[in-house]
Amino acid sequence: MTLQQRVSIQTHAFDVSAELAALRAGDFRVGAVCSFLGTVRDRNIPAESQASTVQSLELEHYPGMTEQSIEAMIDAAHARFDIYAARVVHRVGVLQAGDPIVLVAVSSAHRGESFQACEFLMDYLKTQAPFWKKEQTADGAHWVDARVSDDAALVRWGIQARNA
Repeated sequence: MTLQQRVSIQTHAFDVSAELAALRAGDFRVGAVCSFLGTVRDRNIPAESQASTVQSLELEHYPGMTEQSIEAMIDAAHARFDIYAARVVHRVGVLQAGDPIVLVAVSSAHRGESFQACEFLMDYLKTQAPFWKKEQTADGAHWVDARVSDDAALVRWGIQARNA
């Protein structure tokens, strides 16, 4: 496989097809590529209130620290699963409903390893990557809290969530 960057934090949109092609380019061992594409929802349903319409979502990060944290997550995925490569692209800045926000892609010889590693990385990212999210609704802007369900997803991999 050609060397490629494993983590990108960016404000601009990404091309899913190009990212997946680059992940497997020239590596003929690859028999499976699994990907997850997360998009901005137009609704947030907090446990304690009614659904609110999300007008926009603003993501902030700590440059350098965020990339290093996600690199460590990819290293952990390589240690747990028989995968060839992984790629995480995450957007920051102001995003609108429907905008792609995150791409996690994993290549391996067989689908099982790719599926598991992709899910592992997404669960890990959701709770442990240093991103801060602010939703803009008709009622004003508010920071998004960590969800108990996201922490529970990480715990099933044997990792204690730092948010718990």
